[in-house]
Amino acid sequence: MRDSSPASAALARRAFLAGTARLGLGASLPLASLLGLAGCREARGPQQRSATSGYGPLQPCADDHTGEYLLSLPAGFSYRSLGWVDGVLADGALTPSAHDGMGIVAVNGSRLTLVRNHEVVAEYGAFGPAHLHYDAAAAGGCVAFEFDVETGEASDFRCVLSGTMQNCSGGITPWGTWLSCEELVFDPVINRDDQGSRRNRLKRAHGFVFEVDPSGRAAPVCLSGMGAFKHEAVAVHASTGIVYQTEDYSMASGFYRYVPRQPGRLVEGGQLQMLACAERSDLCRGLRPGQSFATHWVDIAEPERLRHSDGRVGGGVFEQGQRAGGAVFTRLEGCFAHGDAIFFTSTNGGDLGHGQVFVYYPLEERLVLLYETRSVHALDYPDNVCVSPRGGLVICEDNTRDAPQRLIGMTAEGATFELAANTVRRPNAAGEPQDFSGEEWCGACFSPDGRWLFANVYRPGFTVAITGPWADGPL
Repeated sequence: MRDSSPASAALARRAFLAGTARLGLGASLPLASLLGLAGCREARGPQQRSATSGYGPLQPCADDHTGEYLLSLPAGFSYRSLGWVDGVLADGALTPSAHDGMGIVAVNGSRLTLVRNHEVVAEYGAFGPAHLHYDAAAAGGCVAFEFDVETGEASDFRCVLSGTMQNCSGGITPWGTWLSCEELVFDPVINRDDQGSRRNRLKRAHGFVFEVDPSGRAAPVCLSGMGAFKHEAVAVHASTGIVYQTEDYSMASGFYRYVPRQPGRLVEGGQLQMLACAERSDLCRGLRPGQSFATHWVDIAEPERLRHSDGRVGGGVFEQGQRAGGAVFTRLEGCFAHGDAIFFTSTNGGDLGHGQVFVYYPLEERLVLLYETRSVHALDYPDNVCVSPRGGLVICEDNTRDAPQRLIGMTAEGATFELAANTVRRPNAAGEPQDFSGEEWCGACFSPDGRWLFANVYRPGFTVAITGPWADGPL
C-alpha cells in the first residue's frame, strides 16, 4: 500500500531507491520522496559534481583471467573478463562483436543465466543454428551463457537469436525470456534503412522486438505489434505485464508501452501506445530537475508502419504518436523497471545536451525528471541503466569526449561518482597498441545477491564480472 503521509526532506532523500529496493514488486515509492531528492539536487544547480564518497578513487586493476589492465576500479574491487569476441560458441560459431545490452533471465541455485545482445550492423550472414535465424543475411543477434556466483566461472556460451540487425539493448521478462530490440529499421519494399542506405541482401523488414528463449531450443518470436522503430531498451512492469520501450532517434523519440491482451503472452497481441503529457509536449529541453508531469497514453493504430508520411524510413510509429499528442524526447536509451518505478535515460537531453534521467510511475500516471546533467564530469551521455539490489543507480556512459568511458553510480541523495573506467589497450592486427578506452559501456546488471555487477565493453567486445565490498558504499 502506498504511503501518502508527509516526510521530511532528510527522510525523502534516504528513501529514494534504497526504499524501492526494500519494498519490491507491487509497492510504489512515494512520489514525495523522489521530489524531495530532486529538489535538493536542483539547489546545487551548476555546482553539481561527482560525489566524494562512492567507493573511492579509481586505480588500474588487472583482469583476474588475462592479467591485462582493462579497467580502473576502486580499491578492494576485482573483475574477470569473459565472453570475448571470436570465442567459440557451443555449435562452433564464433562470438560476434559489438557487445551491448544484457540481462539476467534465470537463477538456478548459484548459477545465473544471462543473455547478451550483439549490435552488429552487417549482412555477412547469420550465426548459430538455422532455427534461430530471422533473416539469413543479417549478422546481429544474442548469445546466452551461465555464470556461477560461487566459483566466478562462466560456461555454455550459445547462440539464442540470429539473423537480426543492430540488436542494441532489450530487457528481461518476469517469465524468464529476453526481449531483444533492433535499432535499425529496414523497409524491403524500397530497399532502404533508416539511414537511407541500401541493404541488398536483407529479405525481411527490420526494426522489431524479438522474444528469445534463453535455452536456444525454441525459435525466437518477432513481436511486430510492439512497433517498427529504432528500438533501444525495454522494461516489463511485473505486476501488470505491460512492456515499456525507448526509442533512440535524435530530437524525435517517443516513450512507448505495449499493453498485452494476455500478460506474459506477448505473442497473443496487444496495444502499442505513446506517452503524452498534457502540460508539455517537448521534454527535450527547458525542464527543472524534480519537475513532475501528469501523463496519459495515445494509441498507435499501425505499429508496423515502417515509413513516415514524408518517406523517411523508421518514422512511421513516431509520426502517429506525435500527431495524437505524444510527448517528444531526444535519444531515449536505457530503461529499467524496479518495483513500480520505470527509469529511463535520454542520452543527449537537457539544456546542456549531455543527459537526463527520468522516472515514470505507472500507478500514479506521473513522470518526473529525476536528474539532468549540469557537468559532464558528473555524468556524460547516460545510456543503459540498472538499479542495485541495495539501492542506487548504475549508469553506462556513451559519450563523445576524448576520455575513458565510465560506469557512473548515483547515490540515494542524487550525487554521482565514478565506479569504473574503461582503460583497454590491446594490439591490433599489425601488433600495434590500439586504444579502446573510448568504447562505450553497456548492459550493466547486478546478480540478485548483489555480489556481482556484470557489464559489457562494446569493442573489442567482452563482458566483465565485477565484485568487491559493495556493502561499504551506496550500491
